[in-house]
Amino acid sequence: MSELIIVGDRVLISPHGGERQTEAGLVLPATVAAREKVRSGRVVGVGPGYVTANPEFSEGEVWKPTGEVVRYLPLQARAGDFAFFLQKEAIEIMYEGEDFLIVPHSAILALVREETDDILNNLGEVGNIDGLIV
Repeated sequence: MSELIIVGDRVLISPHGGERQTEAGLVLPATVAAREKVRSGRVVGVGPGYVTANPEFSEGEVWKPTGEVVRYLPLQARAGDFAFFLQKEAIEIMYEGEDFLIVPHSAILALVREETDDILNNLGEVGNIDGLIV
Protein backbone atom coordinates (compact mmCIF):
# COMPACT_ATOMS: atom_id res chain seq x y z
CA MET A 1 0.00 0.00 0.00
CA SER A 2 1.38 3.40 -0.95
CA GLU A 3 1.39 6.46 1.27
CA LEU A 4 0.13 9.86 0.17
CA ILE A 5 2.50 12.54 1.48
CA ILE A 6 1.17 16.08 1.64
CA VAL A 7 3.84 18.70 0.97
CA GLY A 8 4.40 22.22 2.26
CA ASP A 9 1.45 24.22 3.51
CA ARG A 10 -1.18 22.00 1.88
CA VAL A 11 -4.09 20.26 3.58
CA LEU A 12 -5.80 17.08 2.34
CA ILE A 13 -9.57 17.23 2.85
CA SER A 14 -12.29 14.65 2.39
CA PRO A 15 -15.10 16.86 1.06
CA HIS A 16 -18.43 17.01 2.81
CA GLY A 17 -20.68 16.55 -0.16
CA GLY A 18 -23.74 14.92 -1.47
CA GLU A 19 -27.26 16.11 -1.13
CA ARG A 20 -28.26 18.42 1.67
CA GLN A 21 -31.52 19.82 2.91
CA THR A 22 -32.27 23.52 3.43
CA GLU A 23 -34.16 24.85 6.45
CA ALA A 24 -37.27 25.10 4.26
CA GLY A 25 -37.02 21.39 3.44
CA LEU A 26 -35.72 21.64 -0.11
CA VAL A 27 -33.22 18.95 -1.08
CA LEU A 28 -30.24 20.39 -2.95
CA PRO A 29 -28.25 18.01 -5.18
CA ALA A 30 -24.47 17.63 -4.86
CA THR A 31 -23.94 19.70 -8.04
CA VAL A 32 -25.34 22.79 -6.28
CA ALA A 33 -22.96 22.36 -3.34
CA ALA A 34 -20.02 22.13 -5.76
CA ARG A 35 -20.81 25.63 -7.11
CA GLU A 36 -20.77 27.36 -3.71
CA LYS A 37 -17.92 29.71 -2.81
CA VAL A 38 -17.30 28.09 0.58
CA ARG A 39 -17.19 24.33 1.03
CA SER A 40 -16.49 22.10 3.97
CA GLY A 41 -14.92 18.76 4.73
CA ARG A 42 -12.93 16.66 7.15
CA VAL A 43 -9.14 17.18 7.30
CA VAL A 44 -7.43 13.88 6.48
CA GLY A 45 -3.80 15.00 6.44
CA VAL A 46 -1.60 18.08 6.60
CA GLY A 47 1.78 18.97 5.19
CA PRO A 48 4.79 19.82 7.36
CA GLY A 49 4.05 23.56 7.22
CA TYR A 50 5.53 26.79 5.94
CA VAL A 51 9.22 26.63 5.01
CA THR A 52 11.47 28.99 6.99
CA ALA A 53 15.23 29.36 7.22
CA ASN A 54 16.95 27.50 10.05
CA PRO A 55 18.88 30.07 12.11
CA GLU A 56 21.01 27.29 13.64
CA PHE A 57 22.35 26.16 10.25
CA SER A 58 25.83 27.36 9.34
CA GLU A 59 28.17 26.22 6.57
CA GLY A 60 31.11 28.23 7.88
CA GLU A 61 31.57 26.57 11.27
CA VAL A 62 32.77 23.04 10.52
CA TRP A 63 32.97 22.10 14.20
CA LYS A 64 29.17 22.43 14.56
CA PRO A 65 27.06 19.42 13.68
CA THR A 66 25.34 19.98 10.38
CA GLY A 67 21.63 20.51 10.61
CA GLU A 68 18.82 20.99 8.17
CA VAL A 69 18.94 24.10 6.00
CA VAL A 70 15.22 24.74 6.49
CA ARG A 71 12.66 24.41 9.24
CA TYR A 72 8.90 24.17 9.00
CA LEU A 73 6.42 26.39 10.80
CA PRO A 74 3.58 23.97 11.63
CA LEU A 75 0.05 24.46 10.36
CA GLN A 76 -2.96 25.15 12.55
CA ALA A 77 -5.12 22.47 10.89
CA ARG A 78 -4.88 18.91 12.22
CA ALA A 79 -6.15 15.60 10.96
CA GLY A 80 -9.72 15.13 12.20
CA ASP A 81 -10.66 18.83 12.13
CA PHE A 82 -13.72 19.93 10.15
CA ALA A 83 -12.68 22.73 7.79
CA PHE A 84 -14.53 25.48 5.94
CA PHE A 85 -12.48 26.58 2.92
CA LEU A 86 -12.64 28.58 -0.31
CA GLN A 87 -13.82 26.35 -3.15
CA LYS A 88 -11.85 28.23 -5.83
CA GLU A 89 -8.54 27.35 -4.13
CA ALA A 90 -9.26 23.61 -3.91
CA ILE A 91 -7.74 21.07 -6.30
CA GLU A 92 -9.66 17.82 -6.74
CA ILE A 93 -7.76 14.53 -6.83
CA MET A 94 -8.72 10.87 -6.76
CA TYR A 95 -6.55 8.59 -4.63
CA GLU A 96 -7.23 4.88 -4.23
CA GLY A 97 -10.78 5.29 -5.52
CA GLU A 98 -11.74 8.16 -3.19
CA ASP A 99 -12.21 11.84 -4.00
CA PHE A 100 -10.12 14.33 -2.02
CA LEU A 101 -9.38 18.03 -2.18
CA ILE A 102 -5.94 19.56 -1.68
CA VAL A 103 -6.27 23.06 -0.27
CA PRO A 104 -3.57 25.59 0.66
CA HIS A 105 -3.70 26.34 4.37
CA SER A 106 -4.32 30.01 3.60
CA ALA A 107 -7.65 29.08 1.90
CA ILE A 108 -9.06 27.62 5.13
CA LEU A 109 -11.50 30.05 6.71
CA ALA A 110 -12.39 28.19 9.92
CA LEU A 111 -11.76 24.91 11.72
CA VAL A 112 -14.03 22.97 14.02
CA ARG A 113 -12.09 20.81 16.46
CA GLU A 114 -13.93 18.34 18.66
CA GLU A 115 -11.36 18.35 21.43
CA THR A 116 -10.09 21.42 23.25
CA ASP A 117 -6.39 22.21 23.34
CA ASP A 118 -4.32 21.06 26.30
CA ILE A 119 -3.68 24.71 27.20
CA LEU A 120 -7.39 25.30 27.80
CA ASN A 121 -7.69 22.05 29.77
CA ASN A 122 -4.87 23.11 32.11
CA LEU A 123 -6.51 26.46 32.90
CA GLY A 124 -9.28 24.90 34.93
CA GLU A 125 -12.35 26.94 35.75
CA VAL A 126 -11.19 30.39 34.79
CA GLY A 127 -14.19 32.02 33.18
CA ASN A 128 -13.56 34.65 30.53
CA ILE A 129 -10.06 35.12 29.08
CA ASP A 130 -9.82 37.95 26.52
CA GLY A 131 -13.31 37.28 25.20
CA LEU A 132 -12.82 33.50 25.16
CA ILE A 133 -15.25 31.75 27.46
CA VAL A 134 -13.86 28.50 28.87
